[in-house]
Order: sequence, then C-alpha cells, then structure tokens
Amino acid sequence: MIIANPIYDVVFKRMMENERVAKFFIGTLLGENIEAVEIKPQEYTYEGEFEGNDPKKYEVIEERIKKRYNIWVFRLDFIATIRTESGELKKVLIEIQKANNQIDLMRFRNYLAEQYKKKDKVNYDSFILPITTIYVLGFNLPEIETPCIKVERNYKDLIKKKIIHTKSDFIEKLTHDSFIVQVERITNSYQTKLDKLLSVFEQNYFVDDTKIIKEFNHDTDTEELEILTDILHFSGTNPTEKKKIEIEQEAWRTVDALTEDLRDKLIKKETEIMEKDKLIEELMKKLNNQK
Repeated sequence: MIIANPIYDVVFKRMMENERVAKFFIGTLLGENIEAVEIKPQEYTYEGEFEGNDPKKYEVIEERIKKRYNIWVFRLDFIATIRTESGELKKVLIEIQKANNQIDLMRFRNYLAEQYKKKDKVNYDSFILPITTIYVLGFNLPEIETPCIKVERNYKDLIKKKIIHTKSDFIEKLTHDSFIVQVERITNSYQTKLDKLLSVFEQNYFVDDTKIIKEFNHDTDTEELEILTDILHFSGTNPTEKKKIEIEQEAWRTVDALTEDLRDKLIKKETEIMEKDKLIEELMKKLNNQK
C-alpha cells in the first residue's frame, strides 16, 4: 500500500482529524485508554531567533533583525484535550520537528510556557489542566538509540527515601511527562500496539528521493490501523493532497536555504553596527566630560 509520510504537518493534521486515529495515536503513546479527545491545530508564525554566548547581546540583535528584515516562518502545532478512561482531563501538546535546529528548541520552550499560562475550556467551563508533551523528531538524539522515549516524573520522599505513589493536583499542574519519537530510529518491528503505530512513521521504503510517499508492507490487523493507513493512502495518492505536501516541503527547503546563509550574515552585520553604535556612544561621553 502507498501511504504519505505523516511527518509532514498537512498529513499529520488530516490524520489527527479522525477521532479514532487521534485516540489511537495519543492513547498508544501514553499507555492509557482515551475516552474523549479534541484536537486543535494551532496555525501561527514565529520569528527567527539567534543563539550566542552572550544572551543579552543576541537578544538585542534579534530585535533589530526582526524589525528590519521581518523574518518569519509559518507552521502547525497540535493541542489535544483528552479525557482518560479514569475520568482525568489532560492537555497534550504535539510538536513535529523535521530537522535539528536551535531556533525550534527555543520555540518549543516559548510555546510550552505560553500553554502553561492558558486556561482551557471544556464544555464551556475553564480549567487549569495538567500538560503532557509529545515530540515527533525527524532527526536523531545521538545519546539515545531507542525510537520511543518516555520522560516521566516520580514523587520522592527525601526524608524516608522512598517513592510516593499518591498524586497531587498541585504538582501535576506544575510539572509534566514527555514522550519523544525518533522516526529515523524506527525499525521494521511489528509486534506490539506501539510497534504498529510507529510503523507508519518509519522513514524507509520511499518510492523516490522526495520522501513524500512510501510503501507500507505490513498487514493492517486492527481497525484503528486500517483507518489510519487509509487516510495516509488518500494523502499520498490524491493529486491535490500530494501537492499540499510538496508545497510544504518546498517552503521549508527554501526557508532553510535562505536562513542558513542569511542568519550568519545578519548576525555579523548587526554586531558590527552595535559595536559602531557603542563606539559613538563612548566618544559622545568623552566629549560631554571634556565640556
């Protein structure tokens, strides 16, 4: 079966618009049965950010570059409000990142901070919900070889030196678990429910060098997986849907090519301007002191 590569935002969005698939994706990773789910794709732009050894210096450079050149990028993120089988409400943040970029690391942090500040509406009531994050990465973390990671918290009694199993609403809303999928490390394993979910993200068996569509060679032996692969098959074979993926791919390729070269030039130029401004300021101070 031909399927589209779900690491593209437009494909993942179509996939998660199906409630059964959304429950399957989130529930399988979290290891919980999901009773209800509501997915909200977040469409927005963010401006380029530049890293350096002196945060204050580069913060000033960022602002000058943003005002002067207005560099920005459009993308999608996904927020899911879920209710588990036990009745617990949670907010799940899902981020897809195709390349290892320090710009996006800062964007993740800023986006997470924004979500901690927001209340969520459930059935017209506002709640402060616990947060769980899911990161789907198109690059490898060199220190960790497994394709799927759970970063979880434990409550530890430091006096008695033992784990506390009771959960606190206060603590749950101030801290969060995280799940990380490294799609480049997914293998051909097809045994468990998690294996079957990850198999659609496996970055192998592409039909050409664009890596937009690929062959899915496993049996769809569950209803959720059959629905999921049918959606991905449509995205990969329908000309209109496939064109959307190509546009997204080309847009990011263009942005990466432009910003890779432009970022260094802009930092160098703005640094030189700042140094000249500083020199002028020092000269003006000397003149004032002489007067």
